[in-house]
Amino acid sequence: MKTQRIFPGIVLIGFGLYFFLEHSHIEIFPGFYSWPTLLCIVGAAFLIQAYSGNEYESILPGVILLGFGAHFHIVKNLEIWPDNIGIFILIISLGFILRARKTNNGMFHGLILLIISILFLFYDKITTSFGLVETSTANIERFWPFALMAIGIYFLVRKK
Repeated sequence: MKTQRIFPGIVLIGFGLYFFLEHSHIEIFPGFYSWPTLLCIVGAAFLIQAYSGNEYESILPGVILLGFGAHFHIVKNLEIWPDNIGIFILIISLGFILRARKTNNGMFHGLILLIISILFLFYDKITTSFGLVETSTANIERFWPFALMAIGIYFLVRKK
């Protein structure tokens, strides 16, 4: 029962601290007062709820919200940080993997998403290392969404 108070308590404390710092004109770093910070606060609340309240299903939304919020802050301030769809998939895969470590459910999904994120993040290096010519990569770029959809349909219709 008492764990049901953790999430709203952390969110209210986080938002209160956020607005107090904003009204006091105390800036922790440039761009702190923006919506990614609010995502980080809610994500942190989910993670605190998950680990302190033993509600491990909250790990996935916590990692996603905290990760997305952190990504939007980092991409503005760090030149070498990749701004690629692979980062978002990587964050989601980390959420699945961390949740699976506690619940023994979803590790396969996390690993599949991890592989897809690595392919997105290192696509240029992968194609040059295998010596693929531009025309073959253009065909792959055009048809890979259909491959993903086909795999998804397979998972939906397969029988155990």
